[in-house]
Amino acid sequence: MKEILITHEPVELYKILKFEGIVDSGGAAKGVIDEGQVKVNGNVETRRRNKIKSGDLIEVGGEQYNIVLATPAV
Repeated sequence: MKEILITHEPVELYKILKFEGIVDSGGAAKGVIDEGQVKVNGNVETRRRNKIKSGDLIEVGGEQYNIVLATPAV
């Protein structure tokens, strides 16, 4: 399982897929979501703008990603 660090929450699902390089582009992110190829916390997610937060688990193409909120440097 891979970790994805986010600096703020919530973050829209398609943005995580795009900016983390899980898919090639925003259009590709929207496509895999629309086709039901993405799970969030074990459930198929078809809402592109679903708000993802720390502790959520995303699964795409057999890969799992744990979302972690990065703590700000002091």
